[in-house]
Order: sequence, then C-alpha cells, then structure tokens
Amino acid sequence: MNRLTSLFDIRYPIVQGGMIWCSGWELASAVSNAGGLGLIGSGSMTPDVLRGQVRKCKANTSHPIGVNIPLLYPDAENKFRILEEEGIRIVFTSAGNPSKWTPWLKDRGFMVAHVVGNVKSAVKCQGAGVDAVVAEGFEAGGHNSREETTTMVLIPMVREAITIPLIAAGGIATGRAMLAALALGADGVQIGSRFVASRESSAHPAFKQKILETIDGDTVLALKKLVPVRLIRNRFTAEVQQMEDQGATHEELAGLLGKGRARKGMFEGDLDEGELEIGQVSGLIHTIPPAGEIIRDIINEFIFAQNELRNRNINS
Repeated sequence: MNRLTSLFDIRYPIVQGGMIWCSGWELASAVSNAGGLGLIGSGSMTPDVLRGQVRKCKANTSHPIGVNIPLLYPDAENKFRILEEEGIRIVFTSAGNPSKWTPWLKDRGFMVAHVVGNVKSAVKCQGAGVDAVVAEGFEAGGHNSREETTTMVLIPMVREAITIPLIAAGGIATGRAMLAALALGADGVQIGSRFVASRESSAHPAFKQKILETIDGDTVLALKKLVPVRLIRNRFTAEVQQMEDQGATHEELAGLLGKGRARKGMFEGDLDEGELEIGQVSGLIHTIPPAGEIIRDIINEFIFAQNELRNRNINS
C-alpha cells in the first residue's frame, strides 16, 4: 500500500477520471470492482440524475467510489448535499477555487482531491486543506490549464512544492507511464482517455471508434481565448480556429460552444459538429476492452517495466 491506496482504501493507486458524458455508474463501478477508484463525472448531470447514478453505482460495487464535481457550475452545492445524503465521502473537485468548498466538505467528513494545472494552484489546494492534489499536464483531454505545462515537467515541480498525496494526470494510459509518474514523485495516477475507450464508458460507440483511429497530431488545444480544451480535430475545431483567427469575441466563442457541442460529440456521436474531448495519448489506444481488463493490463505492464528497469545496468 502507499499513501493514495491508504487514503481511499483501494487496491491500486489508479483513479479513473470523472469525464463529462463518459463516466457514468457503469464505468465507475467497474473500475472500483477492479481495484481502482471509480469516479462518476457529474459535470453533465442534473442533481436528480446524479442521485440516480450514485444509487446504481452503489448497487453494483461494494468498493469505494467518488464523484467529480466542477465548481464552476451553480448547482455544485446541491450535488454536494446529494453525496452527503447518499453516503458518498470521496469528491474530486475541479474548475474553481478549492478554498470555497473544501472546509465545508471536510466539516462533513468528505475526502477531497482537487485538479490543478500549475504549482501555484497546488500550493493553494494544500493550504485549503484538500487531502490530495491531481496535477494534470496539458497532454490531457478536455479542459486544460492555460500554462500548457507537460505532465513530465509539472509533476516534479508540484511534488517539490507540496507534501500531501499527489496524483499525476495527463498522457497516462499504460503501466509504463504509471511507473514514470511514480518515479517523478506522484503517489498514483488519474487516467481518463484510456477509460473513455472502454466497454463500460457511456461515450457514443462512434466516438470510441474515432479514438482508435486517432494518431499523434490529431488532437488540438482549442478555445484558448475562452477555456482551453483538447479535442480531436474535426469540422467544429476548424470553425473555432477560423473564428479565433478572425478575432472572435469571448461572447461569440461562448455562443459557439454553448450549442451542446460536448453532448453532441461524445454522447450522441456527431463526429463532425461535436466536441470530441480526448488526450494526446489517444494515439496509443487501439482497443475497447472492459475497464477491469484495462486495469489488469496497466498493472501487469507496470510490474514488467519495473523489473525491466531493475535488470538494466546503466553503468558502462
């Protein structure tokens, strides 16, 4: 066991990312049953839908589960109260100020992790009293930090700045990447893109297939003037690029984004006009297996790579 597995009472230091439109109860329960920490991604859910998802998840696993709640949405408090009522005590917050809600959550017995993209925010999280920090490099899919710091650079800098458990995220989909993250100072990893392309993911089958076809260079960090988000290149990203090149305002870009693009792409499978949020590591994803198989493969590769390193002689 290490600090992360002890904190969350899980077998492996693997957290499944709580991804909008992709992380429902089926994926979260499958990951938890396989020894990781499954997260329900509540960003696309109303409070009532979240309650139903939590109950289904609890009915399908006896292991710890958590919920990701973006703080930028006005219904965050309602969702926190639902988790309290339903007996969920692990929450991953993102997209907001951790100082606002962490004390409230801690007073009610929650374990709190917050997602950051830079050292300053990680230090702020520790000061706010969170139990763990998720440091996410800009290789990651979905919303990203404006600093564009890569995971390999970000993790050791954050490790140097904080003492609480550190979870590495961004560009991690294999056992070798997990080993690298731990070598850089992380206590565990959060994995998103690899779990999008799993059988239990609620992503549309067409989106999952598109991920398998994606190679290096097929993703782009778009909407930097509004809220940076990594997407697969398609007609929508071309439209965004054209608008930005023509000097579109914040309001005009928000109007384009507000047309249900994320749901249209990831949940409904519109590969041309929808947002297709995925990380750069999609170029390493070639299959759509069950989540439990993904975790087994990651752990087996981690052990193999660990032993491989031990047998290497770096002295000439």
